[in-house]
Amino acid sequence: MAVDRTPGSPGTFQHEALLYDTERACVAGTVDFITDGLRSGEPVLVMVAPERIAAVQSAIGRDADRVRFADMRTVGRNPARIIPVWQQFAAIHPDTPLRGVGEPVWPERHPAELVEAQCHELLLNLAFAGTAGLRLLCPYNRARLDGDTITHALSSHPTLRDQQGSRASDDYCDDIAAAVLHAPLLPAPDEARTLAFDAAHLRDVRDLAQAVAQHHGLDAGSADDFVLAVDEVATNSVLYGGGKGVLRCWESDGVLMCEVRDRGRIKDPLVGRIRPAVDDVNGRGLWIANQVCDLVQVRSDTSGSVVRLHMR
Repeated sequence: MAVDRTPGSPGTFQHEALLYDTERACVAGTVDFITDGLRSGEPVLVMVAPERIAAVQSAIGRDADRVRFADMRTVGRNPARIIPVWQQFAAIHPDTPLRGVGEPVWPERHPAELVEAQCHELLLNLAFAGTAGLRLLCPYNRARLDGDTITHALSSHPTLRDQQGSRASDDYCDDIAAAVLHAPLLPAPDEARTLAFDAAHLRDVRDLAQAVAQHHGLDAGSADDFVLAVDEVATNSVLYGGGKGVLRCWESDGVLMCEVRDRGRIKDPLVGRIRPAVDDVNGRGLWIANQVCDLVQVRSDTSGSVVRLHMR
């Protein structure tokens, strides 16, 4: 995997965690990273919370007009939607050194969202392994994030940065696919509505998804999106997961959840996070699910696969 672990060296892809304890330290480290890039004429994209955007813009001054900013709380609400934004940024500036700042992990994240944001951080190293000249800096609040989250940051970033400088991470994870696809999920509750299905019963899948969406108060547009996502995932089970699957639906803390389990094996941990080519039929269902759902969790091992959809 072409990920450069040498701090500051011109590798094919550099992915750094900025470990900070105060907002002042975060802004200072972020601004240093940005201004270094601007001095070299590098395009810069910054995706952080709105209040951080304002602080960084103020610190940079008039050069802030040379930086592209986006609200990570909107872009990254579903973490699976972040990689396509970085890919589009790279495509706009081909064969050009680039810099980006992204903070997909924040203390207020819902626990399930946090898990997927951590998976996203690992998957960046796969998605951009062949992207020359791209450097990404990801701030982590050591004062407010728990120890397990910081430990995960050490494993998902080849390089670490703080006020003492940069260094290679001794805890970097090399087996990214296993770390993502084998990440544990809480079991579905016993009271979940359950339906076993095959090709002849996909209509029953759609009917159940529609019924639970209405029962739990989704508006018409969200209900249609939910049914579409469930149908896409269930169809994948019929086509690629052994011809059948099991659907479970339940509600937890104001979130409607639905999972599809089958005997198929998913080997690509980036599935659903990379926009399929126009003529590519594979991966389209999970891509659609990620575009319409608030969260999609994909897991797979030797026993089979599960796709869990979340809709607020």
